[in-house]
Amino acid sequence: MNSISAEVIERAKRGDHQAFAELVEWYHARALRFARLMLDDTQDAEDAVQEAFVRVWDALPRFREGAPFEPWFFRVLANRCRTAIGRRARHQTDELPINLADERQESDGVEFGDEVRRVLETLPAEQREAFLLHHVEGFDYDEIAAVTGARSGALRMRVKRAIDTLRTKLGGVVNA
Repeated sequence: MNSISAEVIERAKRGDHQAFAELVEWYHARALRFARLMLDDTQDAEDAVQEAFVRVWDALPRFREGAPFEPWFFRVLANRCRTAIGRRARHQTDELPINLADERQESDGVEFGDEVRRVLETLPAEQREAFLLHHVEGFDYDEIAAVTGARSGALRMRVKRAIDTLRTKLGGVVNA
């Protein structure tokens, strides 16, 4: 998976607004897709993405030179999504469903249909997050660990359980 150049990150880190705009342009579509899949609400997803970019801008001067940017960015975004989920959980008692209706278009070879959406809705948030980061966003387990703070082995188990659930509930159709 391609990533933004270290030079652009360094310029943004020094306060270059144009470089930061390049970062936003580079990551916005993926960030919004991830947030929509996590939050099942376009407005909440847009808010989480915007909050993530604001936090990234504020924290960029402290970003460690040479560290991988993408996992760090998605950790910030995932934290914003978790915060939004927590806010909602305090206001409703039902399990938060995920709506993939906006994600029906193919995205990096992944197409979400109604049946897959329904099964993803049933996954615990940790499994859904790990599955989406790995199979939709293309992160490896070390990168997901950097995003979530969970150990690689635990993440592999979350993804495996998500895949097992998808296979079982979709009749073995999923080849993830």
